[in-house]
Amino acid sequence: MNDPYPSSKPAYLKQADRPRSLLERLSDLISPEPDTRAELLEVLQEAHERSLIDADSLSMIEGVFQVSELTAADIMVPRAQMDLVNIADAPETFIPFMQQTAHSRFPVYEGSRDNIIGILLAKDLLRYYTDPAFDLRETLRPAVFIPESKRLNILLREFRINRNHIAMVVDEYGGVAGLVTIEDVLEQIVGDIEDEFDLDEDQDNILPMPDGSWRVHGLTEIAQFNEAFGTAFSDQDVDTVGGLLSNHVGHVPHRGEIITLPPIRFEVLRADARQVHLLQVHREANTDSASAASA
Repeated sequence: MNDPYPSSKPAYLKQADRPRSLLERLSDLISPEPDTRAELLEVLQEAHERSLIDADSLSMIEGVFQVSELTAADIMVPRAQMDLVNIADAPETFIPFMQQTAHSRFPVYEGSRDNIIGILLAKDLLRYYTDPAFDLRETLRPAVFIPESKRLNILLREFRINRNHIAMVVDEYGGVAGLVTIEDVLEQIVGDIEDEFDLDEDQDNILPMPDGSWRVHGLTEIAQFNEAFGTAFSDQDVDTVGGLLSNHVGHVPHRGEIITLPPIRFEVLRADARQVHLLQVHREANTDSASAASA
């Protein structure tokens, strides 16, 4: 008997049931699916070259692959560069330090820097000004400890699930090796993340700070810096302040590194393996050597 409803079969099923054409099968042989991650990245790069995806999208996809290969040890802030708070110090002692470094979270130690007892959120210090019975120890949030070998993709998932933003990295002996934040992980995917303390690259290359120092973008041209500070640094070999410092020390300065080129003292606030992003600049008390600042 004939089907009384010959057209009742959905069109998409008819399409799926039809045999694949010779052209489609040949296409699969000529352009097989990538078998490895490297081949997939090559396909994506070709797609970018053909303007199928833009450069930002390609960069983020490459960053996602990179995150799955990197560990906490690869991106952590080393122990020597960590900004810590000593539980034994009074708030009026470490609050100016917290204001200067401008972090939102600080590991707190007791006795030894290996003995991290908690995390202090800068916003929690508001209670210090309103609560006479303020107790710093009771204000601390629990610290999270991870091994150096922790994969970043796993760490990012744990950050999201636990609503945590910072983790202490410990070595095989249990000592603190450094710290890593969720921002550090995300920057491996999307690039450098700016916050309210960063500078506008187009307008605020040099920004005065309340403590008398200046925030200076690493890509500030040396000529602009010289004009602002009355210095005479040479721009014959390099064009930017970050390049000047890298050329002076023979490597890309790392975060927390302090470099003095009289009459200026530079502190690196943000940098990666390729360039210096942000500096804190102090003018030395003795400015007589300004003319000797590397003409």
